[in-house]
Amino acid sequence: MVMPPTVKVVLGSLAFAIFWVLAVFPAVPFLPIGRTAGSLLGAMLMVLFRVISPEQAYAAIDLPILGLLFGTMVVSVYLERADMFKYLGKLLAWKSRGPKDLIFRICLISAISSAFFTNDTSCVVLTEFVLKIARQHNLPPHPFLLALASSANIGSSATPIGNPQNLVIAVQSKISFGEFLVGIVPAMLVGVLVNTLIIIAMYWKLLSTHKDEEDATSEVVAEDDVTSHRFSPATLSHSNSLDLDNCSLSNLRGHSGHLETLRNRVISAENEIQSYESSRNSDASKDIAVNESSEQRVEAASVEKVETSNGNLHSQLRSFCGGEGFNEKWKQVLWKICVYAVTIGMLIALLLGLNMSWTAITAALALVVLDFKDARPSLEKVSYSLLIFFCGMFITVDGFNKTGIPSKFWDLMEPYSRIDRASGIAVLALVILFLSNVASNVPTVLLLGGQIAASAGMISASQEKKAWLILAWVSTVAGNLSLLGSAANLIVCEQARRAPLLGYNLTFWRHLKFGVPSTLIVTAIGLTLIRG
Repeated sequence: MVMPPTVKVVLGSLAFAIFWVLAVFPAVPFLPIGRTAGSLLGAMLMVLFRVISPEQAYAAIDLPILGLLFGTMVVSVYLERADMFKYLGKLLAWKSRGPKDLIFRICLISAISSAFFTNDTSCVVLTEFVLKIARQHNLPPHPFLLALASSANIGSSATPIGNPQNLVIAVQSKISFGEFLVGIVPAMLVGVLVNTLIIIAMYWKLLSTHKDEEDATSEVVAEDDVTSHRFSPATLSHSNSLDLDNCSLSNLRGHSGHLETLRNRVISAENEIQSYESSRNSDASKDIAVNESSEQRVEAASVEKVETSNGNLHSQLRSFCGGEGFNEKWKQVLWKICVYAVTIGMLIALLLGLNMSWTAITAALALVVLDFKDARPSLEKVSYSLLIFFCGMFITVDGFNKTGIPSKFWDLMEPYSRIDRASGIAVLALVILFLSNVASNVPTVLLLGGQIAASAGMISASQEKKAWLILAWVSTVAGNLSLLGSAANLIVCEQARRAPLLGYNLTFWRHLKFGVPSTLIVTAIGLTLIRG
């Protein structure tokens, strides 16, 4: 491949380096503008330096990935409202034997859900919940967050719908869903197990810390808070001493305004009594007998009014519990069933191979319509800054690819990367690992996929299929190497940082300390289990 002019190569590399530094260190002293603004700056520099044209910059934005990410974020918001985290919390906490057991459960659930629900979706849905688990056990969150992100990446390698690069590979290679699954599932299962053991080993001392119940501080999250999530149920603003029999607060949702009106009636009657007392004191010089007679009549009427109001309040509360409240309860149950049905339908559609982004967007809009209310509060939960970050990253990475540096690098390594020998597979894996973390995994697959397959196809058809599967495995697991290695890592980082009251900053170096040994070991073991 002929290299572009030197000026274009230098300026393109400079723009990519600025983006990379700001993405890795979002609060650098000389330019503390943050990760999202850093990605936009890198994209703008690629255009200003004429590495790519404005038209090419717009074309570089991967709308299907953005659509998928947006759709799954919206679906996750409605799953939260449908108490999915409550049930998931019960599943993870069921007969739990401590932090190590929770690490294992997080890894397993994250991996399986990612295989069929994409790694990005799993991380969007589970991040805040994992933070609450760590808070409940009074432990630093990073082992749990690393378990979530790394297992989501490994698990997503098993299917063509697990992540965007696998979708590209499945389309280009024409490998069926079943062949893809059979070829990578053994490596995925063993990889998740090994990854879990690495996390437990690295943080053994930290995860062995036990807190006594009597020493628990107020900072520890209660069990009920763990099984809840961002959406809190509506409760009455003030309590009363009325006997509500078997009526629960959940049956009174939606009636708080009417109940407030009933309370106001009682307060009004009480005010009348107080007003009467005041007037009685000011007219003490009048005939006592007459006043006493009037007092008795007014007092009787006021007391009767208060008792009638309280009686009406009792009666209507019981009516709500047995009538309208009962219907409201079943409406909530029906709505939850619809949310789960739409989510399962989306999953089935993805398994059938329908367009991933449009399927997710359709499911999101179906939930918005079924909710039958203003969707703004739910849509405000979407992390739009993350979507903007990806837009800038797509443009910046595309500009870097147009400098010719990644392609030139592959041309140099190709003679040593033949797939018919162990040393060639090892070199190929290292090349994919490197480029996936420098140029991201999707561009690496787009750049190398055809060339790797062509080289392996000259040996045999089975070797060509194996080359595609190796590319899928290594480019996916490579995402665990660094914080920038995959979208799932960035999602966990951003979601954790933005979580209300539970915010935690997963740093680049803390992730790298775990990512390097985990990625190398899991990748090597998986390569021995992949079959063409």
